[in-house]
Amino acid sequence: MTEIKGTRNRGQNVSLSTSTIPSYGEFEPGPRQASSPLTPDSPKQFLNHVDRGVYVIKDLSEDPGPFVDRLPYRTPSRPKEIRLSPCDNNILTTSPDNGRLTTPVQEQGQPESPHVFLSPVDKGIFVINSTFDSSQTSLSNNNNDANNDKKKNHAEKDKNSKKYVTNQNEATSAERKPPDRRQIYGVDENKERGNWTGRLDFLLSMLGYCVGLGNIWRFPYLCYRNGGGAFLLPFIIMMLLIGIPLFYLEAALGQFCSRGPTTCWEFAPLFKGLGIAMIIMSGLTSIYYNVLITWSVLYFFSSFTSDLPWSNCDNKWNTKDCTLKLPKVTCFGTEQKFANGTCYSNHVFKGIWNDAIFKNVTGRRRVSPTEEYWNNKFLSISSGIDDLGEPKYELALGLLFAWILCFLCLLKGIKTTGKVVYVTVIFPYIVLFILFFRGITLEGAGQGIYYYIVPNFERLLDAKVWRDAAVQIFYSMGPGWGGLIALASYNRFHNNVFRDSLVVSLGDCVTSIFGGFVIFSFLGHMASQMNVEVKDVVTNGAGLAFVVYPEAIQSLPLPTLWSILFFLMLITLGIDSQFAMLESVLTGIVDYFPALRSKKTLVMLVISIVFYILGLPMTTPGGMYILQLMDHYVASWSLLIVGLTEVLVISYVYGINRYLKDLEIMLGRPPFLCWKICWMFVSPIIICIILLFAWVDYSPIQYGSYSYPEWAEALGWLMSFFSIIFIPIVMLYKINKEDEGKNAWEKVKLLCTPSREWGPALVRHRELVDYVDGFVADPWVESGSHQYVNYGYDASMGSHTTTDVSRQSWASGYTQNSHVSYESAV
Repeated sequence: MTEIKGTRNRGQNVSLSTSTIPSYGEFEPGPRQASSPLTPDSPKQFLNHVDRGVYVIKDLSEDPGPFVDRLPYRTPSRPKEIRLSPCDNNILTTSPDNGRLTTPVQEQGQPESPHVFLSPVDKGIFVINSTFDSSQTSLSNNNNDANNDKKKNHAEKDKNSKKYVTNQNEATSAERKPPDRRQIYGVDENKERGNWTGRLDFLLSMLGYCVGLGNIWRFPYLCYRNGGGAFLLPFIIMMLLIGIPLFYLEAALGQFCSRGPTTCWEFAPLFKGLGIAMIIMSGLTSIYYNVLITWSVLYFFSSFTSDLPWSNCDNKWNTKDCTLKLPKVTCFGTEQKFANGTCYSNHVFKGIWNDAIFKNVTGRRRVSPTEEYWNNKFLSISSGIDDLGEPKYELALGLLFAWILCFLCLLKGIKTTGKVVYVTVIFPYIVLFILFFRGITLEGAGQGIYYYIVPNFERLLDAKVWRDAAVQIFYSMGPGWGGLIALASYNRFHNNVFRDSLVVSLGDCVTSIFGGFVIFSFLGHMASQMNVEVKDVVTNGAGLAFVVYPEAIQSLPLPTLWSILFFLMLITLGIDSQFAMLESVLTGIVDYFPALRSKKTLVMLVISIVFYILGLPMTTPGGMYILQLMDHYVASWSLLIVGLTEVLVISYVYGINRYLKDLEIMLGRPPFLCWKICWMFVSPIIICIILLFAWVDYSPIQYGSYSYPEWAEALGWLMSFFSIIFIPIVMLYKINKEDEGKNAWEKVKLLCTPSREWGPALVRHRELVDYVDGFVADPWVESGSHQYVNYGYDASMGSHTTTDVSRQSWASGYTQNSHVSYESAV
């Protein structure tokens, strides 16, 4: 063995040991931790640091090989001493005056690749095992001293990172350099995929995704219906046990692998159908969700008038049952009080003295002008879903405008939406604060807030209350839709996704509660004006946004101003959630078909056109029935099934301990034990209970007093199955296409094993995964497209070239320690 000493510019000595190695079989196989096209039997001595690694000496005296054309020059004489000095890229090379070739075969971006030198000296492998602060090291496979060194090497491997460390003089542990966790904004960390441009782009996009129309027109009604302030207790508990854990789980998954919902399942390829189910649910929901935005847009433009069109009963769409034509009055003794609830004065109709009697006797119901405008003018609603009619041109044009708006905002993907959310997320909070301070000063506002917050603790014993709280968490926070994975996939690897998850989750909860105060303050004022109780005006969904609230606004001073602000708030609330759902669909498509990534604009255009055409039936007079049917079935219990399957697959198939280690290298600290408990036990059990109650307590869908026909119910169930049916379909397809494994069970086990490509997107982040035997730092280079030929690891060290390793050979490799397959050929 010949020892070679060199000196770096920093004045630090580096000790190298060389030996002639006739066969790489003398090295024991180990995990491949380098971004280079190495064979599965590469030596463990190859270390992933710029200042240490493997230097290969190729003997040119027998066969120069193809490297003559690749390298600048060589010298004929064997040097007596070799001095190493760092070059421009901090790569150790030799000085020209030593008679040794100075330029290693190295491609850009591959500083950890083996350095191949050409010289007529004895061929062999030079291993640098020193770091900046290490002392001299040596390696030999030819004598007793080397054998002792080898024993030391095995004894001093780090148990966690499994790094190869030796020291002749004293036993020291060479710790891995801590990763650089700096995040530079304005420059994409992932050049191919792209990242969020600004520091708050992701946080605001997630907040806009979670805070949507449901926070304004669904949560306050559920709170009132389920015990007022008492409902806040189960809602907060469900948020802590289901909402935040699943939110954090999905966001961290997307950030770790930098993939969308269709391709993030490489850790268990058998369950790729989950991603397809998420995309289908998000796609179907975005179809009818944009119709809601269309309604808000048209109401917004209709508000630009001195007299709001729904403020009186003198329009052609009004009927004789309009409330202004049937006012509630007090019938005095001198006036005529009839048994049908009407009151006359001097034989002239005065009004209704008893609304209940009038309804029971005559069969007529007093209808507000806002409701008549909504049903008769705006929707021109038909008698049922089997009477659709033709599309209304106002709604069709409004829907076209809404899709053009979505297309323009998603034109450049996250680069445009990341800027739009600064307006669409912040503006609703400004309007909410304005409406809050205006609402609490109105007459009767206290009565409405009383109905909203006064707790009825007896309702906590009702299982429906807990079910409503859990379902609202899924609708509001968005787990299971794929949007969280899609948005988080554009994060930088070391972004603090834990902090962002907590901020967004708590922000969504606070917004829901605060929005309830705003809504019920106006409902209390409305009830005071109509001389009825608050429970008689409380409703949810579209009825609250487009009937009840416009009626409350028209009784305010400057109703035009408040109407413009309110519907502009609805537009901005809805458009954020729509962005995220469309982004999840777009991300899923371009990730599954990478060739389309450069054609994102065209893909988004096609999606917008197709979804616009699919949404046209909801612009017909019977479109409201279709929208309610889709809202009830598209993402109800099917969403719970997706969320349940997702958390079980990560916890028990992929392995919760490995997932926690993934989070640790990403965040720089191990996650708390509570997350493991929630993901393994608490969240799955609660979701199963909710599913059970949802099926036991099932009742056919209704819209007001209208009951849907059986064929419409069947259509709704088909929409539910249409998404989750792809989970078993993809499973069967994967098992059928798997060409390894003797039987179906072995194929299933292979398909539940992470593929070679699973892990962080960038090589420098993949190198941090040192806790998995057989993990490949750069599978894309090893699977083909070699950037150089590594003669140093040829079996005979002879002159013939090393051929590419076939996919079949490395895809079914076995680790020496575990003897189980560590990667799949899927």
